[in-house]
Amino acid sequence: MSKLMISVSGIRGIVGEALTADLVMNFAQRFGIFCEKGKILVGRDSRTTGEMLFNAVSSGLMSVGADVVNLGICPTPTILLAVENSKASGGIAITASHNPKEWNALKLIGKDGTFLTSEQTKNFWVINEEDIKQQKWNQIGKLSTDNSAIENHITAILGVKYVDVPAIKRRHFKVVIDSTNGAGGLISPSLLKTLGCEVIELFSEPTGIFSRIPEPSADNLKELEKLVVSKKADIGFATDPDVDRLSIVTEKSQAPGTEFSLLLIEDFILSQNRGNIATNLSSSMASDDIAKKYNVQVFRSKVGEINVAEMMKKHNCVIGGEGNGGIILPDLHFTRDAPLGMALILSYIAITGKKISELKNNIPGYYMCKKKVQVPENIDFETKISQIKKQYCNKKFDLTDGIKIIDNKYWIHIRKSGTEPVIRIIAESKSKEKSNKLCAEIQNLL
Repeated sequence: MSKLMISVSGIRGIVGEALTADLVMNFAQRFGIFCEKGKILVGRDSRTTGEMLFNAVSSGLMSVGADVVNLGICPTPTILLAVENSKASGGIAITASHNPKEWNALKLIGKDGTFLTSEQTKNFWVINEEDIKQQKWNQIGKLSTDNSAIENHITAILGVKYVDVPAIKRRHFKVVIDSTNGAGGLISPSLLKTLGCEVIELFSEPTGIFSRIPEPSADNLKELEKLVVSKKADIGFATDPDVDRLSIVTEKSQAPGTEFSLLLIEDFILSQNRGNIATNLSSSMASDDIAKKYNVQVFRSKVGEINVAEMMKKHNCVIGGEGNGGIILPDLHFTRDAPLGMALILSYIAITGKKISELKNNIPGYYMCKKKVQVPENIDFETKISQIKKQYCNKKFDLTDGIKIIDNKYWIHIRKSGTEPVIRIIAESKSKEKSNKLCAEIQNLL
């Protein structure tokens, strides 16, 4: 039996094993009580299990007296923005993001339109079975539908001050978009066409039968690379199934990795408005180089969108996000937003008059190695951290989230994943060989 994963990234598992309809209904009832009933917005990505889980969620919420607004299949950032701009008590996004198709999850959203903080999550779990009071037949919640969330999201993106709509339209960009049969097919092509782009769609139908490994990392974008070259496109974009992660392919058919989406946008935003950056401990040290260029600071948080968002609020950051392709721009909302990222990158190209490959080459180059290690459940992670500290005793450590070993020429981050039953190892240095070697050393220690 697979394991249920519970973290600030949601409650997720393999459907029919760790994550069942009964369990989901119970979580929804608990969330309805947490939100003090009221109106709760619910949306989902295109996964084949999404409709079943929506029915379980809506039944659970309505049974405790909460009203449910069905947003249908739509991106996670669309759901978050809709909650923020409504008078809802909260929201639920039914999505396992970048996980394989057999997974699904509940991502719980507060009334401010961000995921629950660590403190709010603790308060959610304090609610017990005795607190869940099912309502009588004439006091249950109501179900309604709202089909305007995606259109409202597009309108909001077009209104962001850094999105230069006239400049983008003048360029008539040719763009290839790979939505991997996720929710992105319902927003990305429409947004790009509104910006005057010629759009070539790849896997836009939201069937939930993903066309590739869902995470839009460079190794998973071979089809997109081929199409960008064959169609002589200016750029290619790829998203994960719930459209909060963005990856690019240059006009030269190069997929530099999800790190570059955030780094390019950091450079662009700071060129327009100097201010601090926030990102997580597993994101590239190129952010430090970009910050130095503009004489601003970088603040690093635990991995997890809400952790970065809280750090951004604390230090009044103008841009932030995660190296997994998650871009957070507070001018719109404190949420990773791939469609917004597309508009910002196109603005950057349009304003500078440069090609995406030229802008990419302006970003400091590092090589990142990422590994996932399956380890027995009975392993003592704290003991392993102690062993790692002894091995690297002459280095600097950051113990905020697992352990991060920091040298002036490289870093290694080792932490338990909040979305998969694995330990993640990420190393970054100036060479592929060095980063691979660093990862291998930690794998051996584990």
